[in-house]
Amino acid sequence: MSIASKTPLLDGVPLPKDLRALPRSVLPELADELRKELIDIVSVTGGHLGSSLGVVELTVALHYVFNTPDDRIVWDVGHQAYPHKILTGRRDRMRSLRQGGGLSGFTKRSESEYDPFGAAHSSTSISAGCGFAVARDLKGDKNNVVAIIGDGSMSAGMAYEAMNNAGAASTRLIVVLNDNDMSIAPPVGALSAYLSRLVSSRHYRGLRRLFKRLALKLPRPLAIGARRVEEYARGMVTGGTLFEELGFYYVGPIDGHNLDHLIPVLENVRDMQNGPILVHVVTKKGKGYAPAEASDDKYHGVTKFNVLTGEQKKSKSNLPSYTKVFSDVLVAEAKADPRIVAITAAMPAGTGLDQFAKDFPGRFFDVGIAEQHAVTFAAGLAAEGLKPFCAIYSTFLQRAYDQVVHDVAIQGLPVRFVLDRAGLVGADGATHAGSFDVTYLATLPGMVVMAAADEVELMHMVATQVRYDEGPSALRYPRGEGVGLERPLIGSPLEIGKGRVLREGTSIAILSLGTRLAPALEAAERLAGYGLSTTVVDARFAKPLDRDLIRRLALEHELLITVEENAVGGFAAHVLHFLAGEGLLDRGLKVRPLVLPDRFQNHDTPEHMYVEAGLDAASIAQTALLALGRESAAAAVTRIA
Repeated sequence: MSIASKTPLLDGVPLPKDLRALPRSVLPELADELRKELIDIVSVTGGHLGSSLGVVELTVALHYVFNTPDDRIVWDVGHQAYPHKILTGRRDRMRSLRQGGGLSGFTKRSESEYDPFGAAHSSTSISAGCGFAVARDLKGDKNNVVAIIGDGSMSAGMAYEAMNNAGAASTRLIVVLNDNDMSIAPPVGALSAYLSRLVSSRHYRGLRRLFKRLALKLPRPLAIGARRVEEYARGMVTGGTLFEELGFYYVGPIDGHNLDHLIPVLENVRDMQNGPILVHVVTKKGKGYAPAEASDDKYHGVTKFNVLTGEQKKSKSNLPSYTKVFSDVLVAEAKADPRIVAITAAMPAGTGLDQFAKDFPGRFFDVGIAEQHAVTFAAGLAAEGLKPFCAIYSTFLQRAYDQVVHDVAIQGLPVRFVLDRAGLVGADGATHAGSFDVTYLATLPGMVVMAAADEVELMHMVATQVRYDEGPSALRYPRGEGVGLERPLIGSPLEIGKGRVLREGTSIAILSLGTRLAPALEAAERLAGYGLSTTVVDARFAKPLDRDLIRRLALEHELLITVEENAVGGFAAHVLHFLAGEGLLDRGLKVRPLVLPDRFQNHDTPEHMYVEAGLDAASIAQTALLALGRESAAAAVTRIA
């Protein structure tokens, strides 16, 4: 059909129902077209390439075998769902991926009926799948529920909590374990595929049920022994004993790039009527694109790239990233202090700790996707007198909040939290934005919370954390580049809870926390054009507050504006609480807190997102002018912006 006409198969499958109308024999050709399309798209948009290339055949097989969207496919993380998006009616919009107003880089319920569950953090798919399956049973429906989870996500305890629950309840649920690291799987091939088809077949399962019924008639010790012999004999041949112990019927391993192996097994498990099933599929990240296969870590998430050479387009800026500055200064500090150790949760390169790991392999710990363990592990290290730096993205530390409270803060242990990707992150959108950490950390007694305004301040704050042993501390900084300041060789410790004044004025005070300091200074310049004298302060600390400095700002200025890259309830809330308690609001002081909007912002460039949030220079100046009753001037600022 396709060879004779030369018409791409992909053009004829805008939706999965069209895919299911194709003969099975042409599916490998369709997968090849899908892979080429995916490479072409991501070369233009950037995004998660390697993981999506690895599941092309699996995605084709799932939509071919299962009646989506009635059958629910729940992707874990969702960063590997680009082929799924192409096959589910979004092909014509794929070049808007991760762009403002375009498609999300992850699954999103509001985007398509084929995305039953939104994802971007890992290890949630089995729990969500349990919810879908139980809801189906309670409603009396008969649809299938399939959760796809990667082997990396299996390092998180949540996955095992869900499997334990599903296994104990005998919920009819299919879990596909996508093993793309060969970290679990024994060798795969024709024999393994045959055995997988055999153990998932109706005849084998019928014999297994008969064996179990016969075993029940034996004396109990013999019955238990017979069951164990059957389970472990099958486990020795196919693997999966762990999953069987959790109550799952294990099938695999299967070559995830061979549709002749995948489809019969998926058809068999689709038709099983009882209990949870785990299908173990082995794939290769970056499959079908040589540069990605050769270096899957560098092609996990990519910028725009040249398809022919694989070369990624680099930023033209020579400014250092905040992540790189943190990496350099921590390595320098660790050379002088052997008690410094570093912990991350599966993000050594993302947090900049990959260099620390090379220089100090015995003092670096990557615990996998296990943020809860990372925090309590760091607490244990701190309790023994070491200086643990726990580097986790702001959005991912949310997953370990109970441990931060219970295991660190209550015990007053000096764990040093380092929160990369604080504030808005751009293309990854709301799921990855670090919007809440000031709020959830500064509320804890004894927690020191710092936010770096530039790369030099970041160096000083790391030096401060190294030397602060009285309790836990947290340092936040954004994704992206610094402002280009000349850096010292090493940072100097700051006085805890003290801010710095960068510009003195008499009418307006702008109190900034974090990297909104540059827009605050620009806003002061704009306001000077209207004859308004403005003080600009870098708070440095959200907790403890610089009370003396804030008191002076309140007494000497008509208007106080706070600025932060955090949601409502953060730095401004602490400042207002202090002002109210001191009676400083009773003296006629005008206060305007500028925070991230009370909604989840859609993905866009960080610059556009901060304008939308009202945290750019023009918005800060406009806020001041409106507060002082200068509406016409404020309107002019809006037009200039």
